[in-house]
Amino acid sequence: MAVSFNASDSLSMRGVRLQEQLDTEFKIINDNENIPNVNGKYQFYLKNVGEGDLITTNETFNIFIDGEVVDTTDYNFSDDSIWYGDYTTIYVVNTVTSEGNHVLRVVGPQAVEDEFEFKI
Repeated sequence: MAVSFNASDSLSMRGVRLQEQLDTEFKIINDNENIPNVNGKYQFYLKNVGEGDLITTNETFNIFIDGEVVDTTDYNFSDDSIWYGDYTTIYVVNTVTSEGNHVLRVVGPQAVEDEFEFKI
């Protein structure tokens, strides 16, 4: 009986994790050839397409450009959280990349991520 209880408990925990991942979905929605550069920072737009509130801080998200981690002091969000359907702006210091083609990868809670190819 203990084995079936453990299996049931494990399946239940997987279901909870899957629901948390579904609640935590987002998409980068920029024009990939027109990245705004205002006051020395590139602006990327992140839309919450999950079912729950999304906490958007540089403590809950990691940013990578071309596979290199962007230091948390080199980016910030315009909002601390966003509801489903809303978007926030990610400001990335423009000295972290050069002209050319690049890949932005944003990794958020529950290890949910989105990649975005762009050109500077």
